[in-house]
Amino acid sequence: MASLSTAKRLVVKIGSSLLVEDGRLRAQWLTTLAQDVAQIASRGTQVILVSSGSIALGRGTLDLAGTELPLEQSQAAAAVGQIRLARAYEEALAPHNLVTAQVLLTLEDSADRRRYLNARATLETLLTLGTVPIVNENDTVATDEIRFGDNDRLAAQIAVTVGADQLILLSDVDGFYSGNPRTDTDARRYGIIDRITPEIEAMAGDAGSGLSRGGMKTKLMAAKTATAGGCAMAITEGSRDHPLRALDDGAHATWFRAETDPQAARKRWIAAMKPRGEITVYPGAARALAQGKSLLPAG
Repeated sequence: MASLSTAKRLVVKIGSSLLVEDGRLRAQWLTTLAQDVAQIASRGTQVILVSSGSIALGRGTLDLAGTELPLEQSQAAAAVGQIRLARAYEEALAPHNLVTAQVLLTLEDSADRRRYLNARATLETLLTLGTVPIVNENDTVATDEIRFGDNDRLAAQIAVTVGADQLILLSDVDGFYSGNPRTDTDARRYGIIDRITPEIEAMAGDAGSGLSRGGMKTKLMAAKTATAGGCAMAITEGSRDHPLRALDDGAHATWFRAETDPQAARKRWIAAMKPRGEITVYPGAARALAQGKSLLPAG
């Protein structure tokens, strides 16, 4: 079982429903999270926070009701909420002498190789300088075509980009279950998942919160990306105070083991991309790929 105490570089994803309640920041909860981050950082671990919440905070400030907002209102809410989100993290971490940095990304920033390398260099420099980068999707400009779609996948992308050894998804459930634990009394929580099989994928449900885009399916997609890049991933319940300390103390979680042979950097970049089309692989080509061979014609 993985432990946060062994992490050298840690990425933590915080969902909107954990950070924002009824349009307002859960300030006390954020204070305890900041204390956890400070404790982890004091051990020499570099920490990146991938945080949702800008739209949820902004719609509360602008009094925008309803579950689904039109694109223009979502972007406006993000613009209002993002400045509040960044300030909240700065104020929570400053008492611990931790400097925060804000990094806003879209899918285009990772799909373009040059922009991806620039983003990686920026994050590496920020970590080297001892800051805690706060990463979010740039919802003020992102549309369906150029967005990750949820911060679970963004967090996995960031973990692969910076070569993190652990990724923690703070969720509203305490792990991955064989069914929906809210409706299925026989649902079983997995402690460790060595490999994501089609059977595991079939157990995943959809998003359950009006504030969150992601569900268990997106968390499995994040796990695929992270583990293929050599990063272990955990799903754990995050609404309690001191959620990272609780995980360190043995709170319920599901850990996805990292692959023992991380891919080359360029392959990790490609593997983390959002699919944009289809490819047909013929049987002969499939056999060659399975044997690790090239598809270039002989000679």
